[in-house]
Amino acid sequence: MKFKSKILGHQEPLILIELGDFYNQKSHFIEERMTIKNDKIEEITIHNQITEGILILDTKMFLSSPQTIQNEIIGESIVMNFICSDNIETHIDEVESEQFSTQNTHNILYASKLNATFKIPALEEINYLSIILSPEFYSKLINEDWALHKKFSENINQKKTGYLTPKYAPFTSGIQWVIHEIKNCTYQGAMKKMYIEAKIKELLIFQLDSLMEKTQTKEQISEEERNKLLKAKLILEKNFTNAPSLAELSRLISLNEFKLKKGFKACFNVTIKSYVTQLRMEYAKDLFKNEVSNVGEVAYKCGYKDVSHFSAAFKFFYGFTPASFRKINLGAKIYLLCWDFFDIFYLDFLSVDCCLA
Repeated sequence: MKFKSKILGHQEPLILIELGDFYNQKSHFIEERMTIKNDKIEEITIHNQITEGILILDTKMFLSSPQTIQNEIIGESIVMNFICSDNIETHIDEVESEQFSTQNTHNILYASKLNATFKIPALEEINYLSIILSPEFYSKLINEDWALHKKFSENINQKKTGYLTPKYAPFTSGIQWVIHEIKNCTYQGAMKKMYIEAKIKELLIFQLDSLMEKTQTKEQISEEERNKLLKAKLILEKNFTNAPSLAELSRLISLNEFKLKKGFKACFNVTIKSYVTQLRMEYAKDLFKNEVSNVGEVAYKCGYKDVSHFSAAFKFFYGFTPASFRKINLGAKIYLLCWDFFDIFYLDFLSVDCCLA
């Protein structure tokens, strides 16, 4: 299997990796870290973990102008995709998929040979994690039980590139936590290999559980209960900085706590706790973008009494610490202000020049 990633218009690839197609139990993970900085605010950070039959790619980008990334995989692969950013325009040869990415969503792709392009927007924090597996290793993970996903299995057997499901699904709290554990693994050697492989299998279980449709569960929710759950969602959206407890929310919508927890997850594919965190993190991001506030002030406005708890939640959700996000965003604002200044200066210069002529 060979993986290549490059920015269109640049000759040198960002990533070029070749690894064996077959799993080797004795091979250890090799780590590669690379940071590319340009024009003070532009930054690309790449963290790769490589072993026979497994490739983990953790990529973060902040670009001052739109760019197109081209990824190519020569050889068959199963790709576990985790997208932490909005507005990435995606095109994969021979595959019908959603045109633009949605933040904190995931899917699983089989590719007989992958050729994909990603249009990266300017001045946006981009973060995506891809775990690329050889089909041989993937079959070991699912204990060769291809009946787990019949249509997807047929694609693999027919060497037909395609997703497990047509649409990406939102992260669950389990997926978010396992991603965090993989990214922050401190083991080395054989222990690291054992740990990472166990976490990949755990992550796959969460993915399959999230992606497979649970129609039976949804059918068990009555129209009356669904309306109460929608009311609960609206209450959380209006009061997420001071969210009611589960017991309080249960009383507000006149639905017992068990049905509230189970029904909310079934209806909206997210737990109540994860949804409140999501609302707080999105609000925090907007505050950092639109206000000159320090981390402590933003934490307080988002409903956190402890700044360290807020910082941990923010990094877990976005992959950036609040301080680094604030620094990048401030740099972007200065960059845009400079351009605005030069535009005005240039127009004034032209008008003076025309008058003199």
